[in-house]
Amino acid sequence: MDSIMWIILLFIIAQRVNELVIAKRNERWMKARGGIETGEKHYKWFVVLHCLFFAAVIFEGLVRDTQETELNFFLLFIFIITQVARIWCITSLGKFWNTKIIVLPEFPLIKKGPYKYVKHPNYIIVGIELFIIPLLFGAFISAIIFPVLHILLLTIRIPSEERILQR
Repeated sequence: MDSIMWIILLFIIAQRVNELVIAKRNERWMKARGGIETGEKHYKWFVVLHCLFFAAVIFEGLVRDTQETELNFFLLFIFIITQVARIWCITSLGKFWNTKIIVLPEFPLIKKGPYKYVKHPNYIIVGIELFIIPLLFGAFISAIIFPVLHILLLTIRIPSEERILQR
């Protein structure tokens, strides 16, 4: 991978680490106010999936020797749009945004920003990212495997989230 690709990849990884810091801060805030967490059993599989995702993209990019692959500006544009949408999701939920399923029973469901139009916009965005990011790096196998694994995990996560939100 050439230097611009490494910069993009390091940016994405740094962004994800920053989001984990935000999520942990929000988790502490919510739990201090009686937040209820559910889905702990499957959460670890999301962590594993995302760690393997970055390892696979790097590995596949290095094995394929994508050094000569030119940056695809169309894919980069789609990636940038997903990042704007991702930030929109995070800012719309504010202190309620988290990578875990934590709810505060006394607070109403937030229905602003993208949540006004779609029930789980962040999951859609992540699905698109798990397809687009590998394509940016010429990691075609990863672009197939990880969105499918994401969808499979969502068949567990979304019903778990819906159950606690119904209460």
